Amino acid sequence: MLRHVARRAPLEACGLLGGKNDKVEMRLGVRNADRSPVRFRMEARAQWRAFRQIEDRGLELVGVYHSHPNGPAYPSPTDVDEAMYPVVQVIWSLQEGKWQARGFWIEGGRVLVVALQVI
Repeated sequence: MLRHVARRAPLEACGLLGGKNDKVEMRLGVRNADRSPVRFRMEARAQWRAFRQIEDRGLELVGVYHSHPNGPAYPSPTDVDEAMYPVVQVIWSLQEGKWQARGFWIEGGRVLVVALQVI
């Protein structure tokens, strides 16, 4: 994820995380159709292909990620309004020249911080 979001900056990057039992086993970058530094919308065909790759490997969607290269590592009102899947949302933010990732559970307009663990 880090390489993907850093490579796409200053635009927002986005993608899907496949795995099992809340453990990420694959990351799939998806083109940001908006090509924007402040908003993302996954390109529909690329998103569909990513879902197929996850399913073809016998995995489930366990997370969605995107970056805020010019903003905080916290969901924007748009992120909250458009959260579509009941999975962890990982937001990458560039703070003082270093990328940081934070996890969130967004449901029903509510945002809960969740711990991310790298194994």
